[in-house]
Amino acid sequence: MHIDSEWVRAQFPAFAEPSLQGQAFFENAGGSYTCRQVIDRLHRFYTQRKVQPYGAYEASRLGGEEMDEARIRMAAILGVTPEELSFGPSTTQNTYVLAQAFGQMMQPGEAIVVTNQDHEANTGPWRRLAERGIEIREWQIDPETGHLDPAKLEDLLDENVRLVCFPHCSNVVGEINPVTEITALAHAAGAFVCVDGVSYAPHGFADLGVLGPDIYLFSAYKTFGPHQGVMVIRRALAELLPNQAHRFNGDVLYKRFTPAGPDHAQIAASAGMADYIDAFHAHHIGGTAGATARGVAVHDAMRAHETALLQPLLDAMAARNSVRVIGPTDAATRAPTVALALDRPGVEMAQALAARGIMAGGGTFYAGRALGAMGVDEAKGVLRLSFTHYTTQDEMDKLLNALDDLL
Repeated sequence: MHIDSEWVRAQFPAFAEPSLQGQAFFENAGGSYTCRQVIDRLHRFYTQRKVQPYGAYEASRLGGEEMDEARIRMAAILGVTPEELSFGPSTTQNTYVLAQAFGQMMQPGEAIVVTNQDHEANTGPWRRLAERGIEIREWQIDPETGHLDPAKLEDLLDENVRLVCFPHCSNVVGEINPVTEITALAHAAGAFVCVDGVSYAPHGFADLGVLGPDIYLFSAYKTFGPHQGVMVIRRALAELLPNQAHRFNGDVLYKRFTPAGPDHAQIAASAGMADYIDAFHAHHIGGTAGATARGVAVHDAMRAHETALLQPLLDAMAARNSVRVIGPTDAATRAPTVALALDRPGVEMAQALAARGIMAGGGTFYAGRALGAMGVDEAKGVLRLSFTHYTTQDEMDKLLNALDDLL
C-alpha cells in the first residue's frame, strides 16, 4: 500500500521547523520525531491539568481520565488488557524493576537466559542477578551474521530456566527475531519470556496476543511519543511476581511495577500515539476495524513502505568491499536500522554526513556485546543509519549520494 508521505509528515511538527530544513533524519533508532497529537496533549496537560490527578475537582478528574485513556487505548492497540500495561521513566528502568522482582522470586541455582545480541538494557540488569546466585546462561549470536539460532536456545533450556530474555530485533543487527517460535520453545520448557521491543516498535506496534511473550517492553520516545517506557506484563506473571510499588498499590496490577510516582503529563500525552495510529488508519485504510486490527494494518503499511526504501541501501552497501553490513541484507527480514562497520570510526563518518545535511549516529549504541562478538572494533564502533515510515525516497537518495561521495 502506498503511504501518503505528505500527509504523514504534516503530522510531525519537526518537518515544518525552520532550523531542521534541509536535513534528513537517519538516527531514528535513538529517538523519533514526535507527532503533533502527542505534543498537543502534552501542552494541554501542562496548561490545563497540571494538578494532582484523580481528585474530586474537574482539572484533577480530567487529568486522571487522560492518563487512563492512554493506558486503555495503547493496551487495545497492543492486544492486551489495560491492567497489563504500565508506564515507567524508561525501558532501562522498567527492566531494572523487573529484574528486582525476579530476583526476589527466584531461588539460587535457577537460571535466566540472556543474549549477546541485546541492547545493554535487556541484558545487564538480568546478568547482575548472578550476585544473588542466579545462573546466567548466554544465548550467543553467530559471529559472522549476528543471527540468533533458536536451535541453540533449545540446548540451553532445562527445568531450571525460569526466564528467557531476547530482543524483537537488535538495535545494531536489525534482524527480526521469530518471537512466537522462541516464546513457544521457552514456554514448553516452563520458562517465561521477556522481549525487548524497543528497536522494533517504531516500525509498527505488534499484536502481543498473537506473539505471545509474557513481557514486552518498548520506549514511547522512539514511537513518536513522549519520553516514557511502556511495559506489558501478562496477568499470570504479573500476579506471580512480588509487588515493587508502595504496599497499598500492590493489588492494582498496572501499579505493581511502578515504584516511584509516575510522570502524569507524559502518560496522558501517550494517548497521542493512539490518536496518530487511528488518524493514519482513517486516512490510508478506513473502515471500522477494532483497535488491535487497526494497529496491525498500520504496522503492515509502515513495514511495506520501509522495506521498499531499505533494500536499495542494503544492496549499495553490500556491494562495497570497504563496508561490512551488520546483520542480514534482505530488507524483508530486518528493521530499517543499519549498522555499518567501516575502515574509520563511525563517529567520524557521522560527522562527515552531518556536514552534508544527514543526521546519523556513530558508536556502539549500548550494544558493545553484540559488536564485540562479531569482531567489530568497539573503539571504532559503527555508523548507524536508521529511519522510519516518515522517511521519503528523496531523503534516501540524498543519503545514498552522500555515502557514494564519502566511502
